[in-house]
Amino acid sequence: MTASIHPTAIVSPSAVLGDDVVIGPYCIIGDNVALGDGVHLLSHVCIEGRTNIGAGTKLYPFSSIGQQPQDLKYEGEESVVLIGENCVLREYVTINPGTTGGGMETRVGNDCLLMVGVHIAHDCRVGNNVVMANQASLAGHCVVDDYVRFGGMCGVHQFVRIGAHAFVGAMSFVDNDVIPYGSVLGNRAYLGGLNLVGLKRARFDRESIHTLRAAYRMIFSNEGTLRERVEDAAEIFKGEKLVEDVITFIRKPSERALCMPRNGSGLEE
Repeated sequence: MTASIHPTAIVSPSAVLGDDVVIGPYCIIGDNVALGDGVHLLSHVCIEGRTNIGAGTKLYPFSSIGQQPQDLKYEGEESVVLIGENCVLREYVTINPGTTGGGMETRVGNDCLLMVGVHIAHDCRVGNNVVMANQASLAGHCVVDDYVRFGGMCGVHQFVRIGAHAFVGAMSFVDNDVIPYGSVLGNRAYLGGLNLVGLKRARFDRESIHTLRAAYRMIFSNEGTLRERVEDAAEIFKGEKLVEDVITFIRKPSERALCMPRNGSGLEE
């Protein structure tokens, strides 16, 4: 079935449109854009650059995808934006393509919900099933793993990593890495404990959560160094997947430090 294009829309003849694509009033689609089957642009959506949007994704009015990144080092390189399947991009969402300094692509996974005014900057990697509430923003080069949840009006510093199933509280500013399953809040954000609500909603079993809590208390206690505590936890909790996820994340080299508890906060987890 061919695409349905409103007569007021401007669509480049070289754009690639899948079956059942709907392009609403006053949308603008550039030369190198590819829209998968069933993509729906409600109205006033602008998509430029080398942008590929997966099947079933829905874009609301005034979202702007693929425009030149807000990076003074950008020199017109042919970088891309890749957005997965069955995502929802609400009003005024902006996503910029990659740069030479960041791998030349910005990527958003499948089944993501980006609410009003979300911004994803150049060279970010966002996983699957991520929810970003109104006005949440990622600076360049951020890596966000699957099932992360962002509260409204929070900001994330460039090069920050956020592990799977983590939660970022509303109006937080995150300038350091967030462990998988962690919960951070504040300006500057600190580790407030584990994202227990998210773990239960994701149906992790009770025993796994209990083990993760014990490992969390060990890793973020005040005895010895962080490296020593991580190595102790790796030995004691060997084979426990949730704990190993956290340990692998901490061990991985990073541009940023790690979000830590403040004055022992969250250790009651």
